[in-house]
Amino acid sequence: MSAILFYEKPGCRTNARQRRALEAAGHTVLVRNLLAEPWTAERLRGFFGHAPVATWFNPAAPAVKAGTVDPSALDAATALSLMLADPLLIRRPLAEVDGQRHAGFESLRDRLGLTVDLEAVATGCSHPHHPCPTPKSTGTP
Repeated sequence: MSAILFYEKPGCRTNARQRRALEAAGHTVLVRNLLAEPWTAERLRGFFGHAPVATWFNPAAPAVKAGTVDPSALDAATALSLMLADPLLIRRPLAEVDGQRHAGFESLRDRLGLTVDLEAVATGCSHPHHPCPTPKSTGTP
């Protein structure tokens, strides 16, 4: 089984379920705080591969849901700049496994050949009726 560097948002129930699914499949999961990681544009860009810029974003991020940020209207440089300023915008989880980087659980799941019940391990926001808590409310610096 693989060792997976797993960048999550602390307190995110969906990320917790995803992490548990990976562990249940026998993988070693090394958890990192996505919000506190010292990202650079170059390093962050490596997780998105050839995916369209709009898919780099967390659709449940408060700024996206409010319409303040329109991912479909952004180029790569602007998108990365916004994400560095507000990590809640980053699609999660981000993961590194066997030298490959992934954004979103679907990409990681497919890479590992993991078969999971998507209802049991949701890939969207666990709280669709209200925004995710801010980093301050989760105790993250």
